[in-house]
Amino acid sequence: MKYLPYCLTALTAILLDQLSKYIILQNFQDHERLNVIPNFFDLTLVYNPGAAFSFLADMGGAQKYIFTVLAFVISGYLARAIVKGEFGRLGNWAAAMIIGGAFGNVIDRFVHGKVVDFLLFYWQNWYYPAFNIADSFICVGAALLIIEGFTQKKTQAA
Repeated sequence: MKYLPYCLTALTAILLDQLSKYIILQNFQDHERLNVIPNFFDLTLVYNPGAAFSFLADMGGAQKYIFTVLAFVISGYLARAIVKGEFGRLGNWAAAMIIGGAFGNVIDRFVHGKVVDFLLFYWQNWYYPAFNIADSFICVGAALLIIEGFTQKKTQAA
């Protein structure tokens, strides 16, 4: 029961991610865009066979397995760190968010062979690469882990 909130956080990340992707896949064709906030935010449907910013997208399919193994290894490390008490409370929440996000994208790799992205932010000629809910959980979780790292070092040094 001690770890139930973190398990539920990871599961919530997976469910929100997969539900949002299901809705997009049911309502959009490839590269179709729906403007939500003029000159700033669109919903779209694009696929990413690589990792962040299409990193290693041109590996001919091997990246699917590389990123899946990486997700399992990192998630295993984070889960172990939660159980061993290596993080503070904020770090535990952050790790759970990263685990959930990682598995949201792993599901895509096995179901679609690539990751479904649909959130597109832009301004004039600048575009941030499209991403998804899982990516958001991963990024927020990583930022929270960094914040905890700084605050723990201060506490330990004092």
